[in-house]
Amino acid sequence: RAVGSPVNGHVAQLSLLGGAQVVSRYQGLSADHIEYLDEAGVAAMRDGGTVGVLLPGAFYFLRETQRPPVELLRRYQVPVAVASDFNPGTSPFCSLHLAMKQAGVHGGLTPEEAWAGVTRHAARALGRQATHGQIRAGYRADFVVWDAEQPVEIVYEPGRNPLYQRVYRGKIS
Repeated sequence: RAVGSPVNGHVAQLSLLGGAQVVSRYQGLSADHIEYLDEAGVAAMRDGGTVGVLLPGAFYFLRETQRPPVELLRRYQVPVAVASDFNPGTSPFCSLHLAMKQAGVHGGLTPEEAWAGVTRHAARALGRQATHGQIRAGYRADFVVWDAEQPVEIVYEPGRNPLYQRVYRGKIS
């Protein structure tokens, strides 16, 4: 942090070691892999302004049984981001669409929380909340248009590709 590098941490995937408190002590942007997070860690994240990151592909692939403490995160109003964690060892899934579904099934998020997790909370976890993560004036215009009647369809139907159109840097592509 002293050299200007943002702090992020891989904190509680396989056991509880106090990683969330360390990341939060340094106002870390995110605490990732939070399956074994406890109440002290959640409170520290709230106090440090740290985003919790669910990586449900890894949870699924490793056949983990310890679910992340979503109710505690809600109670302490800690924002939760959702990501794919695409890597060959523990999460060979590159679909953010699938990660949203898994965040509901394995993580306990509502569809609305999953959407916030891949948009504004993800932007905050990356330190880009001033320019990304929402469709609003002054923000970078990167988004997709889905072929769906309701946003919940995107979360509940991961087997189909509902992509209708992509806008990147304000241009349809």
